[in-house]
This record gives sequence, structure tokens and C-alpha cells, in this order.
Amino acid sequence: MTILKHLDQNSPAVQYLIQKDKHLAKVIQMVGPINYQLQTDAYAFLVSQIIEQMLSKKVAKVLTARLTNECAGKICPTTIQYLSDEQLLSIGISHSKVHYIQNLTEAILTNKINFSDYLQMSDTQVIDSLTTVKGIGIWSAKMFLIFSLNRPDILPFEDVAFLQSYSWVYKTHNFKKTAVEKKCYKWHPYASIASRYMYQAKNLGLTKNTFHLYKK
Repeated sequence: MTILKHLDQNSPAVQYLIQKDKHLAKVIQMVGPINYQLQTDAYAFLVSQIIEQMLSKKVAKVLTARLTNECAGKICPTTIQYLSDEQLLSIGISHSKVHYIQNLTEAILTNKINFSDYLQMSDTQVIDSLTTVKGIGIWSAKMFLIFSLNRPDILPFEDVAFLQSYSWVYKTHNFKKTAVEKKCYKWHPYASIASRYMYQAKNLGLTKNTFHLYKK
């Protein structure tokens, strides 16, 4: 199932962010409307996040495509469980990530994790549940909350791409958790939406040029 979402300056959450943060308001103006698709296949999304750990998105996309092909077009627990270590390694996935994917697969097949339960759980509860699976850390859990569950108030200060845009906008290289949280506190309760604009600014190549708050 495909779920499409749209954000623009008429969206209530975006209007709120514009009023709260003039720097972010400028980013929103530069980026324009955002259309995005939720990652509704939770398992496949988390597998892709495991693959992406410590890799560029370009390389991770290639490896995920190879795995999808190996799974006859669909990454799911019932296909992954029958792939050998050698098959997964031949795709280019590292030994550690092979085991992480197997850990996630086992957690799903044994019902240790049930994605439908997450719909009623708090953000913290989802993170606590996902991170019981070795290989899924806070970063992967937050990406899941933002891009799969569409939770509105997640601040991904662990993410390199986010921090690149954050540094561009606020002209700082202080990426300590407390510093980023303090600077972005005004985004609450829509930190995820603000972060989407940060990601899109990078995707559009806007961060290659110096950020000017008042320049048209």
C-alpha cells in the first residue's frame, strides 16, 4: 500500500514552524512544497536501514536492489530466512550486517516484534522495542519512526545528512546532543517535519551554497 503525504506553507504544522524559527522559515521558503511517500513495508525498510549503516545512500541502494532481486522482487522474512550466509555475503553485505538482518528476521518470525503493535505505542516504546534487536540502534529506530510511522516529533540528531543541513543553516559544528536539542527545541512538536525540510534542502543541493537568512 502506498501512502502519499504533502507539506507546504499552508500546512498547519509548517505554519507553526515558520512562526517559531526564522532560519527554518527561510529553508521552507527555499525548498518549497514537499511530497513524500511513507515506507509502509516496515520489515523491508528496516533491512534497508541496516544495509545503509556506515554506507553512502548510493551504495546502500545498489546493495538493497541486489537483495530485492535475490528475494524474487520482495524483501520479506519468509524469503530472507531461506537465504544462506554465502548468498547474502555475495551481494556485498558485510558479515555483521548479515547477522543483523538475520536477527531482525528471527524477531519477526518469532513474534518478538509485531509492527502492528507499534501503531499504539509511544515513540520511546517503539525505540525501546526495536533496539532489543542487535543491529538496530537509535538511528535506525528514529528513521523508522519518521519515514515509516510518520511520527511528527522526532529529532534525528544522530543522522549525518541531517547534521549537514543543520550546520549549513545555523553555521555551527557543535553537534553535541544537548546543543542540537537546545537549538531545535522550538520545533517541538513538529521536529520530524522540520527535519524533512532539512533533508530536502540537502537533496536539492541547496547546502552547496552559503545559507543567507535575508537574501532573496
